[in-house]
Amino acid sequence: MSSAPTSDTPASNLDGRPVAVVTGGTRGIGLALARNLSDTHHLVVGGRSADSVADVVASLPSAEGLVADLADCSPGGSLETALEALVPRLSRVDVLVHSAGVLRNGTVADAPVKDWLDSMTVNVVAVAAITRALLPALRSAHGLVITVNSGSGLTATPASGAYCASKFALRAFSDVLRQEEREHGVRVTSLHPGRVDTDMQRELVEFEGAEYDSGSYLDVASVVRAARLAIDAGPDASVDMVSVRPRGWRPTTA
Repeated sequence: MSSAPTSDTPASNLDGRPVAVVTGGTRGIGLALARNLSDTHHLVVGGRSADSVADVVASLPSAEGLVADLADCSPGGSLETALEALVPRLSRVDVLVHSAGVLRNGTVADAPVKDWLDSMTVNVVAVAAITRALLPALRSAHGLVITVNSGSGLTATPASGAYCASKFALRAFSDVLRQEEREHGVRVTSLHPGRVDTDMQRELVEFEGAEYDSGSYLDVASVVRAARLAIDAGPDASVDMVSVRPRGWRPTTA
């Protein structure tokens, strides 16, 4: 599927707004960040479902969609086709938020190879592909890239090897990008939320066989405020990493 532009006008000229691109913008942290930015930015909302993307776009004052399956990063595939339609419209990108991701659970002994492939493709390879395509626009704006990582990108835990490996790799990608793009004025923030009250968290708790208690997890709004620390810091400051955890969180040991 391809992006769904709302006008032939370059996105950065729509309403004179700066531009924010948010993947995974139809639910959870991505949706909350898109809504938070919508008062001041023209939004490009990324998602896999055309219907869900259209619903979010319709609810925002200035927005368009980027519909793509991030698991399909092959040449000529879904993501490449969508980016080819979008990129020529963007003369600048002020904020790029990588919030899309997949969670695959299972031990090394039990998890199928496909879980590892899916995790690395969506959580790392697609991030690299989107960033690469948007780098000229990010450089033009001296923009900010936020990679929504996880506590699992800092500490590995059993039965989540594919997810943890992809998040460690995403952290490495963010560190490399920050160093490479510093001379071009592009800033990169690696955002590491702990457990957040989202649909993905419910999937994880169900896998663990535990009872879901939303009060035990971060509110999505708290993660948005952590992201705003980097967004509002200004072009002269680089907030390299932010780790935000539930108040009662205790570190685990291997």
